[in-house]
Amino acid sequence: MTNTVDALPAVTATQRAGILAGPRTAEAHRALLAGVPAMNTLQLGGAAQASTLPAEFTVAAWNVERCLFPEATAAHLGKISPDIVLLSEVDHGMARTAQRHTTEVMANAMSMTYAFGVEFYELGLGGESERHFCADDFNALGWHGNAILSSVPFQRTALIRLDDHGHWFAADARACDPDQPRIGGRVAIAGIVATETGSLCVVSTHLESNADVPHRRHQFERLLDAVDRFAPDMPVIIGGDLNTGNHLPPDFDWRRETLFDLAETRGYSWSFTAQGITTRPSLITPHPDRAMKLDWLAARGLTCRDNGVLSSISDEGTPLSDHDCVWCRAC
Repeated sequence: MTNTVDALPAVTATQRAGILAGPRTAEAHRALLAGVPAMNTLQLGGAAQASTLPAEFTVAAWNVERCLFPEATAAHLGKISPDIVLLSEVDHGMARTAQRHTTEVMANAMSMTYAFGVEFYELGLGGESERHFCADDFNALGWHGNAILSSVPFQRTALIRLDDHGHWFAADARACDPDQPRIGGRVAIAGIVATETGSLCVVSTHLESNADVPHRRHQFERLLDAVDRFAPDMPVIIGGDLNTGNHLPPDFDWRRETLFDLAETRGYSWSFTAQGITTRPSLITPHPDRAMKLDWLAARGLTCRDNGVLSSISDEGTPLSDHDCVWCRAC
């Protein structure tokens, strides 16, 4: 279990100055993670609609690409009426999303409770294509992460860090970006909820984009081990952006990933994911040079009744994300 709070404590001015002035090493990064409370805490909020999920329920997983339009994103999910929503790339106190707590806005709009965890503390305003969305030249908090929305209360929750070496921070790391310092790394959030047939573990995750097949397999194995400790002998559904096929030129073939077989050896089925590409052009990513299948749902101890892909294009024609939403109906 992870400590939970109603509001994540902000990084102080002294802490921020220390991050910017300090060494860019894996050792320094691990110390920073340990010293920033919000990196090891979950924020809970919102309000649940019911006490127990029905025996058959709908789960959606969606990388909402910062969540520029949280109200519209919540309304769009109404097309599939999910009981559980597994979110990645949600902002909290970022200038590019008007300093809003996008998870909380969505949860309130959908009458759901939520758990939010920090993937990265962003010291910059984001990439070049994001900066024209910024009305401010600062981030109020700088949090960017994952979340779970649920129509029923959480019995227990956990934040699972999938790496701590500073993949986007340490100077010798593959993805280090000297122009955009950030601390953190890929994460998963796990929550246990009640259903009519017993307890269920739901997991929102996000694997590394700027990495190779062995790196993502290691992250997924670390996740599965953590879930086994958190929810032993319990049905589990895991969903999110697994970044499958990234850095696999020339065709970015997701079938070359080894995490699929790994999950199957641990009792998980990928039948909960519908066929089809899950990326598209968006306002932040207007001209992608590839179409990819990045988003997945896998489960153990459950049966898939139906699945699909919900386009991220709103009824008004606005792309809400560069990812479509994957969903399944399970029991």
